[in-house]
Amino acid sequence: MTTPLWTPSPERVAAANLTRFAQPLGFAPGQDEALWRWSVERREEFWRAVWQFCGVQAATAPLRMLEDDRMPGARWCEGAQLNFAENLLAGEWRAPARAPALIALDESGRRREIGWPQLRAEVERIAAALAADGVGEGDRVAGFLPNGPEAVIAMLAAARLGAIWSSCSPDFGEHGVLDRFGQIAPKVLFACDGYRYNGKLVDTRARVDAVRASLPKLQRLVWVQGTGQPLAAEGGERFEDYRGAGATRFAQGPFERPLYILYSSGTTGRPKCIVHGAGGTLLQHLKEHVLHADVKPGDRVFFFTTCGWMMWNWLVSALGAGATVVLYDGSPLAPANDVLWRLAERERVTHFGTSPKYLSALEKSGYLPRQHFGLGGLRTVLSTGSPLAPEQFDFVLRAIKPDVQLASISGGTDIISCFALGHPWKPVHRGELQAPGLGMAVDVLDGAGRPLRGAPGELVCTRAFPSMPVGFWNDPDGTKYRAAYFERFPGRWHHGDYAQWTAHGGLVITGRSDATLNPGGVRIGTAEIYRVVDAQPEVLESVVVGHRHDNDERVLLFVRLREGLPWNEAIDRRIRDAIRRELTPRHVPAKVLACPEVPRTLSGKITEIAVRDLIHGREVKNADALANPAALDFFRQLGPADLL
Repeated sequence: MTTPLWTPSPERVAAANLTRFAQPLGFAPGQDEALWRWSVERREEFWRAVWQFCGVQAATAPLRMLEDDRMPGARWCEGAQLNFAENLLAGEWRAPARAPALIALDESGRRREIGWPQLRAEVERIAAALAADGVGEGDRVAGFLPNGPEAVIAMLAAARLGAIWSSCSPDFGEHGVLDRFGQIAPKVLFACDGYRYNGKLVDTRARVDAVRASLPKLQRLVWVQGTGQPLAAEGGERFEDYRGAGATRFAQGPFERPLYILYSSGTTGRPKCIVHGAGGTLLQHLKEHVLHADVKPGDRVFFFTTCGWMMWNWLVSALGAGATVVLYDGSPLAPANDVLWRLAERERVTHFGTSPKYLSALEKSGYLPRQHFGLGGLRTVLSTGSPLAPEQFDFVLRAIKPDVQLASISGGTDIISCFALGHPWKPVHRGELQAPGLGMAVDVLDGAGRPLRGAPGELVCTRAFPSMPVGFWNDPDGTKYRAAYFERFPGRWHHGDYAQWTAHGGLVITGRSDATLNPGGVRIGTAEIYRVVDAQPEVLESVVVGHRHDNDERVLLFVRLREGLPWNEAIDRRIRDAIRRELTPRHVPAKVLACPEVPRTLSGKITEIAVRDLIHGREVKNADALANPAALDFFRQLGPADLL
């Protein structure tokens, strides 16, 4: 048992939303495991309690919370009629007087503050315009937008009408956008003419025109202007001028009415279009914000994200808890590496969301935010996107704030939420996710489907949960959906993460199981190696893969060095020695090579599978799904002599 890095004070525990929620149910602080087990075994009671505690607005309440417990096939909240946008905008009645709904900042220094009445009015205006264009229940509305107020407003307007929202970040290329929007045939597209990133103005008008020409069912293009230049397309309308006549109502619909279409990474083919329901998304997000993240009315919640990552959808749902959502569009390190901390101090952020990649870049720069900014209001730092290394836990408490809850969270686009995340009652232990999500029957299994304790295995969920996808788009009989999650362990959700329970009832995620290394038959999570390698001062980032050779698997490590550093035997030896010393000799790569860049998906995740395919002579099926497809060229040119 290790000493906790951080323990919540008795005052903080007593004031937690979770404490007010749990005590009437017969659970007190310290009974976190008992509460979780009850929430899993008595899910109808648990989710009804969440519904009531979080004040879900519904024209008709559910007769039963869970009608059928099959996976897939569970039916939640039969008879309920609700509207997602109405519930998020109901945060106005929880928020303190004069608290803003949105604060939006961008790299140019522009700041916009939108109050609740203004947000409601803007949503009504856009909804009326969409209705005038024939948008109704089930129609798709798409956004090719930066992370600004327009994206939130357009999404809420679509949801108000019962339409389906889907979005991409404007850094997606033409083919990446069409691989997504081309499958769902949106009726209206909100698109930016440009955006700023890393000090540069990026013009997207030609890209938008090309996308528009390839969407034959598109009826309206609405421009969000960022360049200040004349628009290239004929027939488009400015966001500020887009309005319709007459009023619209919040369209009430069933719990599983489609709300969002999100996408898989698409690195192994066309992205899967994952359809999420309004009720499941709402209930799960409210639970996570209110009970796990302890978001209270008037809190200010920030997460560094784009509109192409599910964390944008998750962030916006904090409105439903009565919080102010803080948006930022631009580079997190430009014009300087203090930009996000300046934002956090000025906007009095209470919940700061980031990624291990950003924290690593901050640490390597030597920058210590706590030396420059007073972050007195900051209570929680959230991190996701990839496993957070134990050393990064140390860095957050040393460099940002010693008295802060560091909540490493993990879930995914597939469930638009989390399987494991922070817990207001529990201490934070180095390298661990604090707890499984309430109501989520999380477990770790071996290859035969048997529960594992004290050893890594496959992360699963053994019982149905509300935010399971409604299905995949263009998958009428559910074949693709079942194959994606239920083939490996029938009747149980197989998530594809390699995980391990800890002695504290938390979890450690050690990487994607489809990228797990297997030298000599011993399974190794890639995150274990990244933890050691990326901590080396010479290394900016790395990618590790398995290479089939001589009827076994060898470990190959590729590292990107800091600018101007030449690769040499001394660096190679230091990396190998560190891996051997901190892990085991089995983890030591057969070969370490320097590479100019590490390929990443559009959401910033390392794509080991693309590298693995290339070194085995297989071409990557969809390089357009990468943020930096040119990074593949190095791996594509490697031959047997380079690898052996």
